[in-house]
Amino acid sequence: MEILLLNIRQLVQIEDQQPVEYRAGKDMLHLPLIADAYLHIANGVIQGFGKMHEIPDHLLDAQDDRFVIDCTGKLVFPSFCDSHTHIVYAGSREMEFVDKIKGMSYEEIAQRGGGILNSAQRLHQTSEEELFDQTMIRINEISRLGTGAVEIKSGYGLSPEDEIKILRVIKRLKKESDLTIRSTFLGAHAIPAQYKENPSEYVDLIINEMIPVVASEELADFIDVFCEKGFFSVEDTDRILMAGMKYGMRPKIHANELSMSGGVPVGVKYNALSVDHLDYMDDKDIDCLKNTETMPTVLPGASFFLSLPLAPVRKMIDAGLPVALASDFNPGSSPSGNMKFVQSLGCIKYKMLPEEVINATTINSAYAMGLSSTHGTIAVGKVANVFITRPIPGYEYFPYAFGSDLIEITILNGEIH
Repeated sequence: MEILLLNIRQLVQIEDQQPVEYRAGKDMLHLPLIADAYLHIANGVIQGFGKMHEIPDHLLDAQDDRFVIDCTGKLVFPSFCDSHTHIVYAGSREMEFVDKIKGMSYEEIAQRGGGILNSAQRLHQTSEEELFDQTMIRINEISRLGTGAVEIKSGYGLSPEDEIKILRVIKRLKKESDLTIRSTFLGAHAIPAQYKENPSEYVDLIINEMIPVVASEELADFIDVFCEKGFFSVEDTDRILMAGMKYGMRPKIHANELSMSGGVPVGVKYNALSVDHLDYMDDKDIDCLKNTETMPTVLPGASFFLSLPLAPVRKMIDAGLPVALASDFNPGSSPSGNMKFVQSLGCIKYKMLPEEVINATTINSAYAMGLSSTHGTIAVGKVANVFITRPIPGYEYFPYAFGSDLIEITILNGEIH
């Protein structure tokens, strides 16, 4: 399909100069755009863009051969890149939601068999086909909400058979969904009840049985560990990441969600693509991330839903770090994949400016899932994943109107949805 978007009020997050992998520090305020613009899409990629008065004559002369959309009053953004989700799960956990309202903590719910262990039990009882069907509903939902690329983790299996089941579902989603999908093996998400007295035995199971099978079937792009007190220690994390890297899986880390866990230094040690959550951070962790290839990734939905402390995003940006934002879509701590709302939380709760949250959910989050060369900005040759808003005044309005449905049309791989 060949598509021509005309009279765009603002074409946001363009890249027509020297490509960058991400934006950091003060550069996160840099948001290139074109007012009164056009965008040309063909063969699934972006072919060209610019000001309306500069549009090539051949595009206007042959409009009958293209699908033309008049975007008067509307904005066009690159699709969101959601670099941290757990959306392959069985069933919901609304009763735990009620328990939280009554005052129970995340740790208390987990200790009585709720939380991740609850999801693991449900998943064990769910067939691979049913798991795929449930997840495809969520995939279609986040697609309508503007997401064009998503990272999906395992972690609700906690056994060789069920972890592989999840990863096979993700592999099928890659083939049958229009989204760009990256997969992450997170066998180290929680310690199963039968290993509570000897967690190192479960770590051995991950290293000796799970990782080789995951690698042999090419089921994961990345490997992740929930490095946290009561879950996996720094020493456990070290062992698991080293084993995963031997099989070509680059690390991504759950770090500092509930405490100063030590996850940031071990993530940097192994050149993790991202360290995620970061609700607890001190100056040492911030300094540790400077001049590295590791993307600090904050998950506002989880902090909002669990009433956790807020990651010191302003301090990180002021220190010169980049920041990505992701949804953490999962049944227990962030049951939403609405990246527009994530942007709004970034502004309202973390005092990020609109330019910063747009960078954090596009180019920076694309980097955090290894897609910065193909996604995250509107650039010639990049995948044509964009969305068109309803008529709005400007890009600042998008995170401002936090509860409004502002997306009118989504385009994925050059196809209108």
